[in-house]
Amino acid sequence: MCRWLGYIGDPIRPEELLYQPERSLIEQSKSHAPDVAIANGDGYGLGWYGTADGPGLFRSASPAWGDHNLRELSAQIRSPLFLAHVRAATGTPVQQSNCHPFRYGHWMFVHNGMIDAFPRVRRDLLMQVDPELFPAVEGSTDSELMFYLALTFGLAEDPVGGLERMAGCIEAAGRRIGSDHPLQMTVGVTDGARLVAARYASDTEANTLHVSSSVRDLRLLYPENERFQHFSDEARVIVSEPLVDLPGMWREVPAGTALVVQDGEELEVPFLPRAA
Repeated sequence: MCRWLGYIGDPIRPEELLYQPERSLIEQSKSHAPDVAIANGDGYGLGWYGTADGPGLFRSASPAWGDHNLRELSAQIRSPLFLAHVRAATGTPVQQSNCHPFRYGHWMFVHNGMIDAFPRVRRDLLMQVDPELFPAVEGSTDSELMFYLALTFGLAEDPVGGLERMAGCIEAAGRRIGSDHPLQMTVGVTDGARLVAARYASDTEANTLHVSSSVRDLRLLYPENERFQHFSDEARVIVSEPLVDLPGMWREVPAGTALVVQDGEELEVPFLPRAA
């Protein structure tokens, strides 16, 4: 299982979420699942929006916890929106091009989960990527392919709809080869103005996803906690697993749900895979 986080709000240093919390993303990368020695040692990535037209990207195939460059970089950048990911490979090579986030134009994408029987459906899915987008595919993961399928199916115009059509395409391909549970996913995607996340699985066991509570409410709940004082009222963090153990800090996103966090109204809608 991979782990990821997304932040949107007033600019902060990424180290505040990557390193400082008691259950920071870097601390989570050191822990292990029951069936593997170390869950998230197969690379990492940080993508952020700053002064350039598009997002910056820093990725490595090394374990996140031992990379001093990531610590240095995350302490110097200030960004209003960033995505970070620590990877546990599911059959594809450990290499930089397979590390998240994936980037195309103004868009970035992270994923936790897997496409069932991916080697058997990979060719079918690759053939459905828009020919104009296909040359941009650099790696061999199911996650990157999901991103380019979502772009093919209208992510830029309709982010939730593009993700739903991507999921529907994968489920159809999986069922053509007899897979009962073709897709497991939590995804985060952003264009620099909004952060969209979705939690879905073809079966009933969807990987976890949590969103932080209102910072205004957290200040009232924990007035002595200085960490909340400099976050903007509208700041939100979306995570695979909670970064700190504080009652009222996190809300679990229900399976089969998409979130859209942006200026103004925050949306939570059903996530329903559909035909492309």
